[in-house]
Amino acid sequence: MSIQTPPTTRTLDDLKPGESGVVAALYARGPERRRLMDLGILPGTRIEVEMRSPLGDPTAYKVRGTLVGLRRSQARQITLRGDEETNDEH
Repeated sequence: MSIQTPPTTRTLDDLKPGESGVVAALYARGPERRRLMDLGILPGTRIEVEMRSPLGDPTAYKVRGTLVGLRRSQARQITLRGDEETNDEH
């Protein structure tokens, strides 16, 4: 099974702690996609990076007021909108 990779755009993994972005698309498939959607990660959702583990993986993200831990490989499958910059006021 091949993993579909997103086009060369900004992904959730590119954000630094304190930055935020709005989800443009999910490139995960199957059960992993379902899990991300169950966590509330859908197009249009604002996500903020709360903290990274000491080795950089996993990372805690704030999604709809809840902290969610995602691996770097998962975060790379979530693209962010280009027109929404980071560090937005909430």
